[in-house]
Amino acid sequence: MRLSRSRIGVVVLFAAMTLTLTALAFPAVLGLDEADGDQNRVIAGTKYGPVTEADRDFVVKVRAAGLWEYPLGEMAMARGTTKEMKEAGEHLVVGHAGLDAMCREIAPELGITLPNKASPQQEGFVATVDSKSGREFDSAAVNIMRVTHGQIFPAIAKIRATTKNTLVRQLADLANDTVLDHITVLEKTGLVDYDRVTFQQTGPAKLPKEKVTPPPPRPGERVLVLKPRPDLDVNTATPTPTPAPTAR
Repeated sequence: MRLSRSRIGVVVLFAAMTLTLTALAFPAVLGLDEADGDQNRVIAGTKYGPVTEADRDFVVKVRAAGLWEYPLGEMAMARGTTKEMKEAGEHLVVGHAGLDAMCREIAPELGITLPNKASPQQEGFVATVDSKSGREFDSAAVNIMRVTHGQIFPAIAKIRATTKNTLVRQLADLANDTVLDHITVLEKTGLVDYDRVTFQQTGPAKLPKEKVTPPPPRPGERVLVLKPRPDLDVNTATPTPTPAPTAR
């Protein structure tokens, strides 16, 4: 499914992407799979510290996540059947707008080229949810996003513990808080199928590279910006507390 710009709720920056440093242009594999190559290999030196393949892949993965979870958040706000579902949508939109802003800020400093479209796999996630309605829509959205957030959570911890780059470290800090916030509000919906989620998190099927890799931007392509939403009273940089168990 193609995601229209009006639906994603993006604005266009009137500055062209400069494709530099061929070795940094794009990681081989993104999405929920591991990237090829030596992830500890230093591919650039910057005043913020060395940039490894793992650093680059992490920055691109954070950007790519927003390209499908932001529109899915908008869908949840518009079509969610409960207050909790709409709240989860708000957190997704605000959180990924914030992460997107940081990715776009640090990528030029690190010589990293960011995608403008989600991967075919990620677009498939949105299409799957979009094909549902009512409670089926809620359940599909929550469980798909709970799986992907659960998979990226340990990856954030790993990059935070190993990176020598201060900008990547700052992005990891924000991503950690944001993903924890998103996991918590998704669980507040009461729709998480934990058995299924755990199975899918720990044993994902490997997909071809072309399915999990967002296409690189074309030379001169304008940068898509996930629209900030200051009108939403949400702070995803401070994780939402896990709700207390309901008394029986």
